[in-house]
Amino acid sequence: MEMILLYFMSLIYFAAGIYHFVNPKMYIKIMPSYIPFHLPLVYISGACEIIVAILLIPESTRSLGAWLTIALLIAVFPANIQMLINFRKKQHPGLWIAVVRLPLQFLLIYWAWTYTGN
Repeated sequence: MEMILLYFMSLIYFAAGIYHFVNPKMYIKIMPSYIPFHLPLVYISGACEIIVAILLIPESTRSLGAWLTIALLIAVFPANIQMLINFRKKQHPGLWIAVVRLPLQFLLIYWAWTYTGN
């Protein structure tokens, strides 16, 4: 079961990374205005998600991939907060998704941490 969860986690990050290239406008909308270079950062974060997804699979790079996943989740946390702010201001019907997404980040961090080898 542990390996199934690992492959599932890797698949989630790989798909999310690809989606950064398919629909970058979605990610640009949730980036805080104080962060510059929105489009390049969307592409960079997408590439990072693909890289961590790949690093999670081999046992020899799994710990590194897990630590980088944690770092990535922390790095994109401001965008999740911005998404909540934007959805709240616009009374977006998906506000509940933005609300759930914040604590979900902590669960995703914990999930990644389980593969760090600690």
